Amino acid sequence: MPQIDDIARQLASKFSVCGADYIEAHFEDRVASHITYRGKNLEGLGKSASIGGNIRALINGGWGFVSFNSFDNLDNQIKIALEGARLAGNNPSIRLADIPKAIAKIDSTCKDNPVQIPLKQKKELLEGYNAIMWQKPQLQTSIIVYGDSCKKSMFVNSSGSLILQERCDVTLNIAAVASDGNQIQQASISVGSLGEFSAIQQLDEQIKEIAERASELLAAPQAKGGEHTVILDPVLAGVFVHEAFGHLSEADFIYENDKMRELMVLGKQFGRPELNIVDGALIPGLRGSYQYDDEGTPASKTYLIKDGILTSRLHSRETAAKMNEKPTGNARAVDYRHAPIVRMTNTYIEPGESSFEEMLSEIKDGIYARNWYGGTTSMEMFTFSAGEAYSIKNGKIGHLLRPVVLSGNVFQTLQNIDAIGNDLEMNQGGGCGKGNQYPLPVSNGSPHIRLQKCLIGGK
Repeated sequence: MPQIDDIARQLASKFSVCGADYIEAHFEDRVASHITYRGKNLEGLGKSASIGGNIRALINGGWGFVSFNSFDNLDNQIKIALEGARLAGNNPSIRLADIPKAIAKIDSTCKDNPVQIPLKQKKELLEGYNAIMWQKPQLQTSIIVYGDSCKKSMFVNSSGSLILQERCDVTLNIAAVASDGNQIQQASISVGSLGEFSAIQQLDEQIKEIAERASELLAAPQAKGGEHTVILDPVLAGVFVHEAFGHLSEADFIYENDKMRELMVLGKQFGRPELNIVDGALIPGLRGSYQYDDEGTPASKTYLIKDGILTSRLHSRETAAKMNEKPTGNARAVDYRHAPIVRMTNTYIEPGESSFEEMLSEIKDGIYARNWYGGTTSMEMFTFSAGEAYSIKNGKIGHLLRPVVLSGNVFQTLQNIDAIGNDLEMNQGGGCGKGNQYPLPVSNGSPHIRLQKCLIGGK
């Protein structure tokens, strides 16, 4: 990337005379590496570097956007963004919520740049994990997907902000797939960190467990379909709160959808007084954490639900102005090729007072669902597939069940949460997708939660 100070000075002078209502630029220098195994074979391994930027201009309510890989002719890139904004501009009522001018430099918090660790060392670690899985005779195949990156970015706008940020990222997803000739079952693990390579080391026992569980699931019975009392572990509960409720809280989705504006009314009771759902990038050390979003807005802690009541939603500067609410610092882009849109950061249910043992003790006949495979959401309806499940009989965890499918209405399900654990855990192994921008680093989490009348698919 060219000299940062020189670019900032050039753009500040050009922005002041360009005629836009507002204009901003984002520049990015990123290095990444990846390793993938399919079965016993190494499918891909490599290291890449990318550099580029974008300029976004607002004129008469219309946005113009251009991204580029060369810094040689910034005047022309500004011209392209301005032309696009003029062509799109037809609504002078569109405005941006005010935010403070920011001058900041934020360095990465990781101790060692993961990209600088030799590929050979990473490959040997993953080979060892693969070998552990292949000790199980019923294993049909295995999947290992590793990725890391380190990104330096600069943000400058016509309001005088200049923000330099550096962040690193590490993810590892491993799945063991077993077969007995008639059926296939799988178990998986996903881990990640804000650049700390140690997060994916020393996982031998967990890798052994998923290989064993994949085999055990071949002989596991299927749950009886219908309504059950269900306990979700922190991973599955975190995915539920992210996918089923978090996306509904993104203000661009609410603003553009008449039905959701009727459902997502601030002040509406969505759960018991013990229920608190938060999104916020200020928690240190998580993959969804940062100090400024991609519009230069300071990160915040946003209570989406407080004491069971809907109290806020997630905003960019534009959606905050449209809905006469405060910006929350949730405008994010997956890279310089995209304009920022409203996205989650670290989304979680705050811990309550119940212990896991107390939740179990009050269940005569139920299901304990853990981890997850995937799921779909449609408006307020959801369907999620748990990674594993166990019967609950007379307050005790019983035998292993085949993975169950949970479905229902998110608002009714929130009302049916009757116990919230005191054991919050955050899952950092996933990535969020929206608007063709994937995978955006996020984390989600929850304590154990207990649901009444949860619909389970089964025999």
